[in-house]
Amino acid sequence: MSSHGIRDRVAIVGMGCTTFGEHWDKGIDDLIVDAAQETFESAGLTKDKVDAYWFGTAQSGMSGITLARPLQLENKPVTRVENYCATGAEALRAAAYAVASGAYDVAMALGAEKVKDGGYQGLNSNNPPNDGTARTLTAAAMFSMVAPAYGAKYGIDEEQMTDVLATISSKNHFNGARNRRAQFRKEVSKETICASPRLAGGLGVFDCAGVADGAAAAIVVRAEDAHLYTDKPLYIKGLSFVAGSGSGLIDPDYDYTHFPECEAAAIDAYQQAGVTDPRRQLALAEVHDCFTPTELVLMEDLGFAERGTAWKEVLAGTFALNGELPVNPDGGLKSFGHPVGASGLRMFFECWLQLRKEAPPERQIETDRTLALTHNLGGYPGEMVSFVSVVGTQLG
Repeated sequence: MSSHGIRDRVAIVGMGCTTFGEHWDKGIDDLIVDAAQETFESAGLTKDKVDAYWFGTAQSGMSGITLARPLQLENKPVTRVENYCATGAEALRAAAYAVASGAYDVAMALGAEKVKDGGYQGLNSNNPPNDGTARTLTAAAMFSMVAPAYGAKYGIDEEQMTDVLATISSKNHFNGARNRRAQFRKEVSKETICASPRLAGGLGVFDCAGVADGAAAAIVVRAEDAHLYTDKPLYIKGLSFVAGSGSGLIDPDYDYTHFPECEAAAIDAYQQAGVTDPRRQLALAEVHDCFTPTELVLMEDLGFAERGTAWKEVLAGTFALNGELPVNPDGGLKSFGHPVGASGLRMFFECWLQLRKEAPPERQIETDRTLALTHNLGGYPGEMVSFVSVVGTQLG
């Protein structure tokens, strides 16, 4: 992969995020307007000053009109993008590259999803016709295979594995309880988590992220223009996106204990950003904890722990709010919720708050580190897309 990237060429100068969860009194238009207004105010801009827009949604609208209509944009280019659960991050990636290319001075990325009204437990997926040989398992079922595979490979019995996963879930609920925008805002004990009903394999209710409605947005400009809009910009250090070929599903060597696409995206993003020791260089990491085993494996794929050791680090509190490298200090998908089109941008929003020292005091990370990571994945073990970014407060 190329190591050139757009390091220090683009800055985020404004962000906004709605609460995530159940919005029975709001439609997709309302959520878009709420996130956009907060973002415009954050950057001190009006909608007319934004040259181009990228809108990310999985299932809540077709075409750029879904964004242009509620914002009443006039003669603006609006591009709708979709890339599974990395949709929001994909919108920001496109906006950032557009600014870096010189095509636009100011661009906005906004992600939104409104699916709770559909009455479905998960996304109302409309898959194209196929030959009938595709897998028909739920996402929970496919990710449930990760935990026993990891345990078998590294010699961890089922009881110990259950404790590790409950620690991850409890940690994210602890963080989400301190986040006024989160879908679930209560601490949950490990005992409650372990006693919860099972949904698929060993995965219980508290091992799975919540389906939510919500929206989040960011405005990006060239790095040299950042201080025209804010005295605390976030500079983009690296953006990487990898689309897998799905070969893991037919490769007899694929063992469900790691996600190659995530590892590849991380290596590329670190190379762009000049990160050589992520565990000791990052202030925080926002990762795609769609299920608790996913977060466990990601700690190794993202280079935060050696292979086969992440479970020990979880139990040691390495990734807790006051740990060496806080992971998902806003509660993650597990507690903040997962409106597919918005989640990637919501992760950037937490980095925005934390690195600018604007997070609520009860979960503000105290560190002199200036870099943060966001990570999304979409799809299933053996067949996924993955996005990794590194942002920072300093140039150079």
